[in-house]
Amino acid sequence: MVDKIKVSLLGSTGMVGQKMVKLLSKHPYLELVKVSASPSKIGKKYKDSVKWIEPGDIPENVKDLPIVSTNYEDHKDVDIVLSALPNELAESIELELVKNGKIVVSNASPFRMDPDVPLINPEVNWEHLELLKVQQKKKGWKGLLVKNPNCTAAIMSMPIKPLLDIAEKSKILITTLQAVSGAGYNGISFMAIEGNIIPYIKGEEDKIAKELTKLNGKFEGQQIIPARLDTSVTSIRVPTRVGHMGVINIITNEKVNIEEIKQRFRNFKSLPQIKNLSTAPKSPIIVRDEEDRPQPMLDVSAENGMAITVGRIRHENNVLRLIVLGDNLVRGAAGITILTVEVMKELGYI
Repeated sequence: MVDKIKVSLLGSTGMVGQKMVKLLSKHPYLELVKVSASPSKIGKKYKDSVKWIEPGDIPENVKDLPIVSTNYEDHKDVDIVLSALPNELAESIELELVKNGKIVVSNASPFRMDPDVPLINPEVNWEHLELLKVQQKKKGWKGLLVKNPNCTAAIMSMPIKPLLDIAEKSKILITTLQAVSGAGYNGISFMAIEGNIIPYIKGEEDKIAKELTKLNGKFEGQQIIPARLDTSVTSIRVPTRVGHMGVINIITNEKVNIEEIKQRFRNFKSLPQIKNLSTAPKSPIIVRDEEDRPQPMLDVSAENGMAITVGRIRHENNVLRLIVLGDNLVRGAAGITILTVEVMKELGYI
């Protein structure tokens, strides 16, 4: 019998929070015991506080949990705090918990680029958790803080990792086609997006480019040396519910063998696969050979949303092109958080 790790969840009623509730409800050793939401909901049962939009019913083991505050006192008896808080609320709330000794794994953007805070996509850079060995001393914190990347950066970093030897010597152009769920349930009105494309997402392009350098960096000594990625990103919102797609063009003078590139993707495995962790996809990168794949309607749920799919791999006129698709709510948010916790347990940080 595996000892259960007691978990609390901040921002439990939002889209990513609901996805985490669902994933945690079936987890073999992570037990969700506390749910937090906005102050107006404190004291109410979870089922009475949430506008549930996930398929199926609210999990039985969660629906009657009372909503608690984000204050340390309400979370002091759990082993780890997961955060799906909005960016504008996250920094002060998470910092209070960490300073008081809690381990926080967060989806929110504050501290992602802090040199002493690991930004983790488990298959890409689980080694960066080594920063936690010096984080408390450098920051003066009693607890630990780990960040997950921007949902699109999480997805795009996956195929770049096995191509890093090529990518670091090249110019990279990425155009992302991002689903409306990336803006939250109330993020974009139906009238704004139905039958429309919006060629701008505030702050997204800079985040993706910067986070890719940290995610693909090397841990040396007590710091991360960012990858030398010369990346330009264009981010576009499209009228799709779930699934962020990216067109990655790597401009390279290298000789490129397409079959060898496909094999790199198919063979890509990392610690989560070696240790057979519960949330880890067996194949993190799935290669499709059909001309018209990947598609959100067909491919976004690959390996329960934790795998990314790559297709239309071509090399022409010194340009290596990939079409990449991933589930922004699972691989890009809820699932990556839970997998990060599993890796932390495996390595002894929890």
